Amino acid sequence: MTGSRTERGFGAVPGWLERLDRPVTTYYVLVGVTTVLVGFGLIMVLSASTVSSLQATDSGSAYSIVISQMVFAVIGGIALLVASRLSVPMWKRLSLPVLVVGLVLQLLVFTPLGVDVQGNRNWLDFGFVTMQPSELLKVGLALSGAVILSAKRKRLAQVGHALVPYVFPVAMLAIGLVLLGHDLGTVLVMSAVVAGVLFTAGVPGRWFALAAAGFAAVATTFVITSPNRLGRFDVWLGRDTDQFGAARQSIHGRYALADGGWTGVGLGQSREKWEWLSEPHNDFIFAIIGEELGLPGTIMVLALFVVLALACYRLVMRSSDFFVRVATAGIMSWIIVQAMINVGAVIGLLPVIGVPLPLVSSGGSSLVTTMLALGILLSFARAEPGCAKALSGRPSLVKRSFAVLPMRRSSR
Repeated sequence: MTGSRTERGFGAVPGWLERLDRPVTTYYVLVGVTTVLVGFGLIMVLSASTVSSLQATDSGSAYSIVISQMVFAVIGGIALLVASRLSVPMWKRLSLPVLVVGLVLQLLVFTPLGVDVQGNRNWLDFGFVTMQPSELLKVGLALSGAVILSAKRKRLAQVGHALVPYVFPVAMLAIGLVLLGHDLGTVLVMSAVVAGVLFTAGVPGRWFALAAAGFAAVATTFVITSPNRLGRFDVWLGRDTDQFGAARQSIHGRYALADGGWTGVGLGQSREKWEWLSEPHNDFIFAIIGEELGLPGTIMVLALFVVLALACYRLVMRSSDFFVRVATAGIMSWIIVQAMINVGAVIGLLPVIGVPLPLVSSGGSSLVTTMLALGILLSFARAEPGCAKALSGRPSLVKRSFAVLPMRRSSR
């Protein structure tokens, strides 16, 4: 009887599991999810930004924003490719230099090179390009935390070794510089990176409760001392419903999702992007996705981030290198928490904080550094036992393409 069940297909499940258990699975899942999210993001940026591009004073084209995004996608792709080819020991050596470069650039924000964007001084303007150095700090916090805590692995149960020098002064300096620029959204994401690093390293849970209480106190202080942030909380709590005032963005974001309904109004057919919804191609691109592609479009985006999180979790669980496990957890916390904050703000579960949807929203600094971080994860995945050998043993796409071409017969 058992044999007959196997012959009828009951033995197919172990085969599936065996294929998923291959050493190249994490690598290919990361490549696939990254490619789909970046490609889908370019399509949605094109759809959401045409009106904003036409209205730009220095542009007469409906494609200026998406062209800029495509340029950054190419730069990010190069960064991803280079990062994926570096070895794990090389990333260990580069971790502190990346952090130092990020800190220096963040300090430049408070010089004449720094510019204010919607009340946040977190940008550098070099004339030919603008950048957000705090994005590089996210990478630096994940890598440096993994290096420092790896060296203290056996002593992390002691609070002094758990907090010094990673939390004090490294993380506090990085987060403090961004906080001085009043960018609370980025601070939340950076704090998630630090928490992910510490949790995976095995720091006792009681210290997280104390840290959460302290962080909540600081965040509350920054909210009540800023009329702009206090206004956003009033909108979130339903105290301010003026659709022509502070509540305009939140209300029209939900209008967009409501208009999209189950099936959407069609790609490129959004009505909210016509000056109703501000930042349609950036912070509120998820609303445009819901309006144009409906519930299936939004679920697809959420599913891709879930798959990305599972791939990162798989990498953490299968790696025997403490540095790889901790750094992967930090990068995973960054991308997933930032996506949760963005989507939560659009659907009304969280106040509008102003962080982009990773890999999808318009924004060069965010796209390039996120792709760089995913390139680092690909480097870690290649280091998984058997992965590099399996990848090197497979012919390239070009070779496979030529292999299927028919051979010409000799005229002789």
